Amino acid sequence: MTRLSIATGGTGGVFYPYGGGIAKIVSEHVPGVEVTAEVTAASVDNLKFLRDGAADLVFTTGDVLADAVSGTETFQGGPVAARALAVLYANYTQVVTTTSSAIRTLGDLRGAVVSTGAAGSGTEITAFRLLEAAGIDPGADIRKQSLGVAQSVDALKDGKIDAFFWSGGLPTAAILDLAHTPNVTIRLVPSDDLLPMLRKTYGRSLYSLGTIPAGTYPGVDGEVGVVAVAIVLAVREDMAEPLAYDITRVLFEYQPDLVAIHPEAGNLALDSAVEGSPAPFHPGAIRYYEEQHAWPQ
Repeated sequence: MTRLSIATGGTGGVFYPYGGGIAKIVSEHVPGVEVTAEVTAASVDNLKFLRDGAADLVFTTGDVLADAVSGTETFQGGPVAARALAVLYANYTQVVTTTSSAIRTLGDLRGAVVSTGAAGSGTEITAFRLLEAAGIDPGADIRKQSLGVAQSVDALKDGKIDAFFWSGGLPTAAILDLAHTPNVTIRLVPSDDLLPMLRKTYGRSLYSLGTIPAGTYPGVDGEVGVVAVAIVLAVREDMAEPLAYDITRVLFEYQPDLVAIHPEAGNLALDSAVEGSPAPFHPGAIRYYEEQHAWPQ
């Protein structure tokens, strides 16, 4: 029996249930393989686990993956030999406050108590970059908290923070919980105006324009333009080619099972799965995409 670990994220986000779904379908449909989903602080820690051999598959945001494969920022100790299996969906940068606050733009966060995401998460990386693009020093101009999404929701409910960042899929369960709380109406703060600055600083490929549709969360009645980043399912470079092929194959063959676990799995598609990864694709994944006539020529 080959036992694999998939590093996901916190329990209140999308990575963990989606990763649990992947663990389930791979364990059921790839003979001799058993996969376990692990709760983690998400992208940064996941790629360090991958580098250190503590995880075999990981969820990661594209911007953190770019740092990992190039050995920059938090990965200056050396590059991570990561390979992509699929670009799964786009994470939306959700900056959440309540309608009782005066916060309407990212610039309004100056002086506020703000959770920028759990230490070791992709949320934290994206939050810092957005704040800097807005002219705010994350270390000096806000009172920073480092909370995961579920903890951020609790802190906002209790009045301990003014707003929080969350880079996640739609809808995020913890934010749905917040939006359904009596006497609380959430406000999502737009970030799309900062996309040109991010692209100027970090290149055009890592960040894109995302739109959170009206009605995604109760109380959010209009579309909200935000910065989006690709979510990549990655493995180590030394994963056996047949195993990488089989994992990639079951993602698509049993996609309805994944959608039943989390709706973000409905965004997995052959054409988008091969676009937007800053890491090279694993040869096993490439073989599958070539068979499906989906690999770019």
